[in-house]
Amino acid sequence: MKTAIIIGCEGQDGRIAFDLLLQKQYRILGISRGGVRCAGIDWDQAVDITREEDVLHLSKAVKADEIYYLAACHQSSQDRLRDESDLLKESHAVNVEGLLYFCEGIKKYSPKARLFYAASSLIYEGTDTTMQDEQTPFCPQSIYGMTKLNGLLLCRYYRDRYGVFASSGILYNHESHYRGDNFISTRIIKAALNIKEGNQDSLALGDLSAQVDWGYAPDYVAAMHQILNSHHTDDFIIASGTTHSVRDFVMITFDLLGLDWKKYVREDRSIVMRSRKVLKGNPKKLMEQIGWRPTVNFQGMIRVLLQAQGALV
Repeated sequence: MKTAIIIGCEGQDGRIAFDLLLQKQYRILGISRGGVRCAGIDWDQAVDITREEDVLHLSKAVKADEIYYLAACHQSSQDRLRDESDLLKESHAVNVEGLLYFCEGIKKYSPKARLFYAASSLIYEGTDTTMQDEQTPFCPQSIYGMTKLNGLLLCRYYRDRYGVFASSGILYNHESHYRGDNFISTRIIKAALNIKEGNQDSLALGDLSAQVDWGYAPDYVAAMHQILNSHHTDDFIIASGTTHSVRDFVMITFDLLGLDWKKYVREDRSIVMRSRKVLKGNPKKLMEQIGWRPTVNFQGMIRVLLQAQGALV
């Protein structure tokens, strides 16, 4: 029976990963800001991933087969603005320092452990390419993108210098019913349902022509598991390889509910998405080396999101 540690177990990907590994009969220790969640492991101590002694103690006591570093600190365009200095310190602590301590823990106490790090497509935010692959020059434009890039480079360093199995997944947008209300996918789904039920009159969105590379989150978490159970430790883009507009998302959602979206949705260009840059990832390397294939397409993803809300059979 394998043992896994999931850092960020209460986030979207962490919750999906916990359920996936539970189905595969792993022993699991999940770590979040709120505490720990265990399945098959007797562990009741709090773990602060920004404290080196906590992480090294955990690494020595629980020699995990797989570590999923899914914790992240970021600020979306919908969040209250924070002092940038404070945001940078916290982002570096969560997105980089905690990762460093787990890499050290593997090096010192658990050399057979395999680590997956959740990086982000925003490491390419300033690119002028129409599609990004693993050879695309990095060009982060935000604190989040910058610290996620630092985490990816840290994995490369430990991989090349110490032989640690530390793979990074460069994740593009991926959705599930666990998404928070500050994400546009959730806003559209919930507004459409409210309109259908007569509890809301309209929905204002930003640029409806904005293009996004959207995928289904459980497919992307499955990719993480496949990467850690392959012979290849490297950096991999996890993406759909296609883009759809916000308008496409709206049209499909309202159509599935039997509504004419044009009667209810208005465009308000003063509402700014987190990134105006069109980012589209090329998952060819992941498909060829790991054998990953998505199981749910764009329309299917929206259908699943509505089904999760009890809206469709």
